[in-house]
Amino acid sequence: MMYLQLPEAFVARTKALLGDEWPDFEQALKGESPVSIRLNRKKNCLLSEERVGEPVPWASDAFYLDARPSFTLDPLFHAGCYYVQEASSMFLEYYIRKYIKEPVKALDLCAAPGGKSTHLSSILPDGSLLTANEVIRQRANILSENLIKWGNPAVIVTGNDPADIGKLTGFYDLIVADLPCSGEGMFRKDPLAVSEWSVNHVRLCAERQRRIIAAVRSALKPGGILIYSTCTYNREENEDNIDWICSEMDFELLEVPHRFMPHKTRGEGFFIAGLRKNGSVTAGNTRKNGLQRSSERGDGGKSAGIGPLPDLKTWLSSSDDFTIFREGNVFGAIPSAFYADYRLLKSTLKIVSAGVTLGEMKGRDMIPAHALAMSSALPENRFPFWELDKENALKYLRKEALHDIPQNFPKGYVIVGYRNHPLGFIKNIGVRANNLYPQEWRIRMRLPSL
Repeated sequence: MMYLQLPEAFVARTKALLGDEWPDFEQALKGESPVSIRLNRKKNCLLSEERVGEPVPWASDAFYLDARPSFTLDPLFHAGCYYVQEASSMFLEYYIRKYIKEPVKALDLCAAPGGKSTHLSSILPDGSLLTANEVIRQRANILSENLIKWGNPAVIVTGNDPADIGKLTGFYDLIVADLPCSGEGMFRKDPLAVSEWSVNHVRLCAERQRRIIAAVRSALKPGGILIYSTCTYNREENEDNIDWICSEMDFELLEVPHRFMPHKTRGEGFFIAGLRKNGSVTAGNTRKNGLQRSSERGDGGKSAGIGPLPDLKTWLSSSDDFTIFREGNVFGAIPSAFYADYRLLKSTLKIVSAGVTLGEMKGRDMIPAHALAMSSALPENRFPFWELDKENALKYLRKEALHDIPQNFPKGYVIVGYRNHPLGFIKNIGVRANNLYPQEWRIRMRLPSL
């Protein structure tokens, strides 16, 4: 049983919030945090039955684990077959299923490390475009890595302040704002959050949350949906801010907000509310130059402004549905329905990654990108596939040399994988293979000695 020394002010405030429920709440904080994951349905990954426990009741393809394994040493984790996510925060799915019925342009505003973005990528209606944003560059790179592993090409990762996004007047149909908060709901999971808590910090967080919503409000079209969430309990950052958004920002609350408490549900503390923006579309709305332009299909399976690249087209399933673009020597592709939107976002925001990176031209050699191996846009059997056992899969993920390549493999680029799921590329040069796993992603942990 875990012991937490809770701040006196937090105890007093939360007792006032919970009343007679306080003893049960306090007891719950002494227990272990549950572990939960979501499977990536598009990668058709099934974990062994002994690893998964009960389903998370409010999310599809989500399960509790009976114990916390070493995810770093599981190749399927690096293949993007599942994401480790706190169960309460998966309740986002309820709002998406209830209020989002048609394809949308969606923004995950404070997206790192990627839990809600990968979730949105799985549950938004087909034909949706997701922008996942994180203003801190290092965290934005982690966000991009996780979304690349997830493999959906209809995603753009940006690294911007909310005020920059606010310039995209009326661009988004849906904004998910899981806002930076005082972290009370993470006390059981993260003791550091306890030491950083103070009443003044709560007030500062509440003020910052209002500034963020005010800055990004104009990017949501009238009639659009805002999903507001925090991982904290207090009213200032939750109900009080919802009241302020409705009165000052001209939103209407869709239903009573949901509050998750560890003594009531199998998860950490979480607050979530859905709101609709009032108003009507005006003639000068950027939406006219943004969303409506998405009907312009661009160049189809051709490259944008660089002439046809037949070899790259064969790297894409349904290649006519993609537009290939070039940034320096790097080539990427994005669904053609969103190419105009990509160009608009690129002219306004800092793009970290977009669509699927196909490869980089070095001399006369086009080196396939790691993102291509991870992407659902890659046709099956486009490259030779070498199935690795777990020991060699971990060697690959540590960017070590692989030996004993089967003699029947042709020279050139080969995808290596584990349990039939791609992990990335090697280049078979005959006597050996060059490991092309991204240097910055390599793992350093090793299996414990027996």
